[in-house]
Order: sequence, then C-alpha cells, then structure tokens
Amino acid sequence: MSARLRAWALTTLGWALTAVGIVLFPLPGPGLLVMVVGLALLAEQHAWAARWVDRLKDRAVASARHGVATTWRATWSVAGSLVLAASGLLWLWAPSEPAWWLLPSWTWLPGGWWAGVSQVLSGLVTLALVLDTYRRVHHGDRPEHLVG
Repeated sequence: MSARLRAWALTTLGWALTAVGIVLFPLPGPGLLVMVVGLALLAEQHAWAARWVDRLKDRAVASARHGVATTWRATWSVAGSLVLAASGLLWLWAPSEPAWWLLPSWTWLPGGWWAGVSQVLSGLVTLALVLDTYRRVHHGDRPEHLVG
C-alpha cells in the first residue's frame, strides 16, 4: 500500500471511529474507547491528535494511580468495576419494563443484547486494569509511567 493511500485510510478510519465514539459515548458500552482509538489513528498522521492522545494518556495514568492510591480507593474501584459488569447482566437478562417505570418504554434498557455484552466486557476489562494498576503501584512492579 502506498504511503499516501495508507495515510488517507488511517485518517478516514480515525475520523469514522472518533465520530462513532462520540455518538456511542452517552450510551452503555465502549464509546470512550472507540473515540480514543480513533484519535490514536489520527495521531499517526496529525500532530494535533497526538497532543490530544498524550493528554488523555497522562490523565488516564493519573486517574489510575489516584483510584488505587489507598486500599479503600482500590476497593471502591473494584466494586465499581463489578457493578458495571453486573449491570450488563441486567441487559442480558432483559426483564420487562416494570410498572413503576415513568419514562417512555423505549428508555427501558436501551441497546438490548449488544449493550449488555459490551457492559459486561467493559466491567471485566476495567476490573483487570484496576487490579493490574494496584499490583504495579503497591507491589513494586512500577513502570516509569506509573511512578508518582
């Protein structure tokens, strides 16, 4: 593939993923991840996108360190990850709309099966990342980007 065609393909895919990520962002699932992958692809061709990716990476690392700085915070981070995964199970179970639900019917568990699968996977990936960050920060296996 020629360099020009590769650059065009990466830019097109990067913009498409960024746009899809923005649309998916408020919905249950991997909207933020899709958006970041799109920006990372754009970063290969554009300096402005590389700056955004670097800022996001710095903020993510700082948040990860903060989230596991104490055992209490790490416990809450693990609990949040498990709640995220468990909420995805609700979508997979797909109970009917309860009588007390006051919003329109279409707002009850939007996204269906795919939303449930993506939430379960997001919760499990988040749990793995929290546990790995805790191990790195508290047990001496600390790469340069996690040293505080």
